[in-house]
Formats: sequence, structure tokens, C-alpha cells
Amino acid sequence: MSAKLFVGQAKKNGFGLSQKDQKRILDEFSVDSFNILVATSVAEEGLDIPKVDTVIFFEPIPSAIRTIQRRGRTGRLDEGKVIVLMTLDTRDVGHKWSSHHKEKRMYRTLETLKKKMVFVPREKENLNKYIFPGVKLLIDYREKASNVIKELMDMGINISLEKLEVGDYVLSHRCCVEYKTVPDFVDSIIDGRLLEQVKQLKENYQRPLIIVEGIEDIYSQRNIHPNAIRGVIGAIAVSFGVPIIFTKTNADTANQISVIAKKEQEEITKDFSAHGEKKTATLEGAREYLVSSLPGVGPRLAKALLDHFKTPLRVMNATIDELSLVEGMGIKRAERIKEVLGG
Repeated sequence: MSAKLFVGQAKKNGFGLSQKDQKRILDEFSVDSFNILVATSVAEEGLDIPKVDTVIFFEPIPSAIRTIQRRGRTGRLDEGKVIVLMTLDTRDVGHKWSSHHKEKRMYRTLETLKKKMVFVPREKENLNKYIFPGVKLLIDYREKASNVIKELMDMGINISLEKLEVGDYVLSHRCCVEYKTVPDFVDSIIDGRLLEQVKQLKENYQRPLIIVEGIEDIYSQRNIHPNAIRGVIGAIAVSFGVPIIFTKTNADTANQISVIAKKEQEEITKDFSAHGEKKTATLEGAREYLVSSLPGVGPRLAKALLDHFKTPLRVMNATIDELSLVEGMGIKRAERIKEVLGG
């Protein structure tokens, strides 16, 4: 036979074991490196060593709950036994009977409650509504490193990565999500990006949406007055009419996006693309929509091209050098456009 001592963690100026040492001792005991574990009351709960078959306590205690917890240290897989040492004519006797009667009283109370309770069978929840067969998303390729995408893929969502000029997640031809973490949300208020992004969302989609993810306090991220943040949130919700949804984790965000996408795609059958549902009731709107469908061209760049060339026909007939003169275009994007147009 061999034994080792198991005590709680060391306190200031006191004796004890480190968490690492505690784990090592329990691991050794579990694999029979020694067969007797001598422990303080720290071993009464929280330890799960299935092969323990005998527990010996050197004294009884008056608490029924602790007594039950102590017995739970043995007999996990096979029958086990508990031995409690007791000294006659001492308080041990009182403690033993105190815990005994309390435990009996607990069982009687439970039996009484069981007789009075009426169990109504609950219909099993149908989980099919939470499954996302056939749901697909267009996601900006710059989000490819996000764990939200991983969560979406684990759900079986069909994902396509494209360069989106507006938003981060396209859920339908009329719904697009701008996704931000709490720090990025506040940063985008300070540098002026946010309201421009909201404006673009509103112009291109009937049902724009902003999702802000994180557990941080949004009002203590940067040196900015809380009322300034509240003012921007109010303007987005009231002036622009764009809802803001707050989520806590990547999984929370992915589930929220999936649920909305499923609802959107069940309501409508029209396919969708990265260019949204920009209103084309006017001639100017139709021209911008046509030019924005060119590769790498979104609403903002489409407007710049039309300001420069005046008509879509002139945009498409322009040379690579002429296209690259427009701010934000660049040679590579111009070459891609001409390649697609066959020029």
C-alpha cells in the first residue's frame, strides 16, 4: 500500500498544493500509481475518480448535504462503501444522528412534493425551423478570416465570397448586413465611416441592417462622450431607419444572420447579387445600376465613372488608360472591366 496527501491550494504564509500539483496527484491516483489518498475536506466535492471503492471519514458531521456529498465520492462504477469513524460519548454521536435525521427529513419532503406535483407532458419542440437547408449568403471576401464565416459553414450555409462595395453580408436582394465589433463600431463613428456606410446601405437595399458584436461597454471604448454615441445610434435608427442588432459572440452573430437569411429567402424567390436592389425608377438610377454591375464597381465608383464619362456607353467604350484616370479605379480594375467586356 502507498499513500499521498491531498490538500487545498496554498494561502498566504500557509501550507498547500499548487493547482498543478493537485492535478498531478489526482492523475496518479486515477491510474493506480498509489492506492490511498489522504485528503482534507477539499476532496468532499468536485472530484470525479470513478474507480474509488472505499471512503473512510475520521468523524461524522452534522450537515446532511455534506454527508451526501461525501458518500458520492465512492461507488461511481461499481458498489462502494463508506466508513465513518465515531468516538462514543463525544459530540461525534450527536453529529451522526443530526445528519441522519436531517437526511431522512429531506427524503420525506421530497416524497411529499412528488405526490403533490402534477407533471404535464410538454410537446417536443420541432427543431426543423432552426435548420437552414438551401440558405445561401454572399459575403465580402475581406471577411474570410472571420470566425462568423466558420460558424455559418458549420451550420451548412452555402457561402460565396465576393468583393462587396456595400455591406459585409448579403442575405437577399433586399437585405444586407454591415457587421462590426463593438470597438470597430465606435472607431467608425470617430473617423466618419459609419454614417457614410449606413447611407450606402440605405441607397442600395430595401432592408439594410447593422449587427454590432461584442460584450464590451460601447460607451467606454474611446475618449468620446456617451451622448455622441447615443446620438449616432439614434440617427441610424430614426433618421435612416436602419435597425441595429447587438450580439455577444461569433456564434450569436452567425445564428442571427442565418435566421434572418432563412426568413428572407423563404419570403422571396428572386435571386440576389452583390449589387443589391438599387432603385432604378429614374434614368439616372438605371444608369448607375448598370455601371455598378461591372466587376469591382459599386454604387460610389459607378457615380464617379458617370460623372466623368456621362453615359454607360462611354464608360464601356473607354480605354484602360481612360478608365484608370477616374479616382478609385486603378489599372488592375480597369483591365478587369475591359477583359469582361471583351475589349
